[in-house]
Amino acid sequence: MKQYFAKGYATDEIPRDELSQYLSADLHATQQLCDAQYKKLNSTEYAGLMESVILTNKVCVSLAKIYKNGFKVDQDKLLEVKQEFEQEKKDIEERLTAQVRELMGDTPINLNSPEQMSWVIYSRKIKDKATWGNYFHPNMNEKQFKNNVAYNSSVVYKTKAEQCGYCKGTGYIRKIKKDGSPYAKSSVCPICDGNGYKFIPTKEIAGLKFSAPNQKWISANGFSVNKHNLELLQNVAKDRHMTDAKSFLQDIQRLSALDTYLSSFVEGIETYIKPDGMLHVRLLQHRTSTGRFSGADPNMQNMPRGGTFPVKKVFVSRWEGGEILEADFAQLEFRTAAFLSQDKVAMKEIEDGFDVHSYTARVISDAGEPTTRQEAKAHTFAPLYGATGFGRSSAQATYYKHFTEKYKEVHLWHTRLAQEAMNTGMIKTPSGREFAFKNMQRYANGKVSHFTQIKNYPVQSFATADIVPVVLMEIEKQLSQLKSCIVNTVHDSIVIDVHPEEKQRVTFILKSINTNMKSIIDKQFQIDFNVPLKLDMKIGNNWLDTNDIM
Repeated sequence: MKQYFAKGYATDEIPRDELSQYLSADLHATQQLCDAQYKKLNSTEYAGLMESVILTNKVCVSLAKIYKNGFKVDQDKLLEVKQEFEQEKKDIEERLTAQVRELMGDTPINLNSPEQMSWVIYSRKIKDKATWGNYFHPNMNEKQFKNNVAYNSSVVYKTKAEQCGYCKGTGYIRKIKKDGSPYAKSSVCPICDGNGYKFIPTKEIAGLKFSAPNQKWISANGFSVNKHNLELLQNVAKDRHMTDAKSFLQDIQRLSALDTYLSSFVEGIETYIKPDGMLHVRLLQHRTSTGRFSGADPNMQNMPRGGTFPVKKVFVSRWEGGEILEADFAQLEFRTAAFLSQDKVAMKEIEDGFDVHSYTARVISDAGEPTTRQEAKAHTFAPLYGATGFGRSSAQATYYKHFTEKYKEVHLWHTRLAQEAMNTGMIKTPSGREFAFKNMQRYANGKVSHFTQIKNYPVQSFATADIVPVVLMEIEKQLSQLKSCIVNTVHDSIVIDVHPEEKQRVTFILKSINTNMKSIIDKQFQIDFNVPLKLDMKIGNNWLDTNDIM
């Protein structure tokens, strides 16, 4: 068979008896592997994991149906979105180029180079890339960190370009042979490296002059300019009233986002869309450590949260007069955390319909930083996943401290999880999923290693890898006799293409599931999920432009 495949034979070109024998052996091996794994899962050692495996296998069927259904793409709208992104990218690049020139003098800077952009932001350049990373380790104190940065990197100064006298500004020279004649081909000028100019340092420090606070900000080429760090530096700039610096950092972050949107979404959709205008969404269960869905061809799971992402408007119904309905779990991970920790304050707020995002906005605003409800959403639940007030503005840091004080039982639950991981090397979820933490350490300051993951995994896993799939299967089951069908799911939302004659029926099904959500979850996991779960539903002519269903 290997010979047939190596020569590029199609399956219908291979002799049937040989192909049948090969496929039979393949199925037999798969069956043997399955039997061995199930035997192991049924043992005492792996008690609890079997239910997770069975659930995963059942969900595969629903995900296959979603793939088969496909999601209709309006290709004219896709082109519009592409052009909008490209124009915005061009405008930002022009603006950043002018700002970089002002900050760096004549030093040439590539906006797409994280290393060179770190020169602009931190005003320092590492001396030796080969040894740079060796000077930093997790247990390093602040003084050691600052000393190593100072010793192994140098200050970046603004430069002034002067024409290279050696090549007369051409960037190239012609070497002379022993007989006095020039070589036929010119070579790069060794003095200016082909630039035609020498960049002479001035006495003025270049860039924004930010400082990296600790070793977590170190990258292979210097200092990290990832999304998280840029957001924290914007808060620093805000506190210091560095308006231009904040705008500059926002532009860098937006430019990176636009590159991702164009490559991952616009070009991804263009690549994988079928001739009939359908995009068949691939959803995978085994690529994330928590078990939540990932995606491929393209990865729709990386789509930004919120209801403003322009790419969503290119997705429409396959039927004339049809609509796109999105059923979104309300605060699913917070509600899951409330259940897992049994935090009475959180549970009462959920029961009462308390608007936690407005509350967050009020806490930050009262601390001196006027904040809208939409802006506050980025902070409300961040402490659940290990985020702290470090690097935030002083007003935002007030909220992070307030969160720990307000939800005391969440904090105590996190502490118990860390101790469980220290004692047993693992933590478990109510569904039976297990997460191993090898080589756990407790540092001198009392903190434990992997604490962020220990906080994050149980919530994210039980919410999006267990609860969402169970509800997804229930919806898919109740839609099975209708034309309307599930076409995508992104984290804690489920997207349905609704036939024009079935809107009322689909809405009724979802409202019924909303009412019976607790019993569905309780039955699946044999628990008493004593925190209300809720689906918020919106419907419209495309995935973006939707209105609430009352």
